Amino acid sequence: MQIVGYETATDADPAGLFVAEKDGVRRVALDLGRDLRYTLGDRHCAGAFDGDDHVPCSRERAPYCPEHTSAWPCARCTGNCDRPLEACHEEHAVYLAAFAPDVFKVGVTRSWRLETRLREQGADRAAHVRTVADGRRARQVEAELARDLTDRVRVPTKVDGLHRTVDADAWERLLADFDVLGTFAFDYGLDLRDRPVFETLATGTVRGTKGRVLVLDRDGSAYAVDLRDLVGHELREGATDRSLQSSLGAF
Repeated sequence: MQIVGYETATDADPAGLFVAEKDGVRRVALDLGRDLRYTLGDRHCAGAFDGDDHVPCSRERAPYCPEHTSAWPCARCTGNCDRPLEACHEEHAVYLAAFAPDVFKVGVTRSWRLETRLREQGADRAAHVRTVADGRRARQVEAELARDLTDRVRVPTKVDGLHRTVDADAWERLLADFDVLGTFAFDYGLDLRDRPVFETLATGTVRGTKGRVLVLDRDGSAYAVDLRDLVGHELREGATDRSLQSSLGAF
């Protein structure tokens, strides 16, 4: 077995891991309270899969080797392009997202995907601040705002704030400079008192997910797992016996 992909949670479905087996690919739902009992083995390229079809790859680079890495042309786009994708021609939203306690970023997405995109990132709060005709203009606005705001928040930074709330005063001061079209507030139900330990494991009881961060309870400690860090690992049935650092809440 090998973990070959993941999905973040939606309103309708929990997050999930895609596990390739001899007879195809199955989705392991990360439901609240689910007990995961897997041991991670060697990690290598996850290959490619489409539905139940999986093409394995033994190259060492993980989660994907160069042959199985697809480049997203919008990743670092600042609007100096000829709108190469069909999606570039759709209406886009420019948004601000807050990550507890006080990390604020600017981002863009197609308007109809706004709430989905915010959930994918694990935003705590957000504000829709502009609607523009297409992706190129959206990237231009994003680049302008990114002179003062970040346009990327790394997972370790998000984990640092999992047990905290957004600095409401700082957020309101930021929004005061914009004509806000709509706001969002998300509750992921993690109910953490302390910062969880950042680990890579697939053993524990699912407390919940926030974007691509999975929180597991194990032996009185809470662990935060970047789902992307699991992709490419071989899996064995049975809980890991690896010694892990305990969180503050375990004492």
